[in-house]
Amino acid sequence: MVLFEEDKDGIKKEFNSNGPSNFSSYPTVILIDEGSASASEILAGALKDNRELLMIGQKSYGKGTVQKIIDLGEGTSLKVTIAKWFTPLGNIIDGEGINPDILVEITLEDYEQEKDPQLEKALEEIEKIIK
Repeated sequence: MVLFEEDKDGIKKEFNSNGPSNFSSYPTVILIDEGSASASEILAGALKDNRELLMIGQKSYGKGTVQKIIDLGEGTSLKVTIAKWFTPLGNIIDGEGINPDILVEITLEDYEQEKDPQLEKALEEIEKIIK
């Protein structure tokens, strides 16, 4: 299972993937931060739960809801939350986000000096996996 959603009545719907796993043998880590939201959080959570991949960076945003837009006519609409996304192991994403296994923050100084300590840590961890 990749993920599931749960509606307001507690009804759960599973989403599965039957596609090829062409990349499953490659050493992989996941980079996340507060800019990781919605679909990227769903993917990160699925990879973490199903493949136990290492997450590096900062806590993700925490946007795990499903909205439906209802056209009310005359140029108006209403956006309604109809469900919440969960990781395969049942962890809620909305309002919680996903915590990395290894916390690595990027400072203003890093940004100004065009350094990326999260990427550097990811490369370091990939080296450990390869050896």
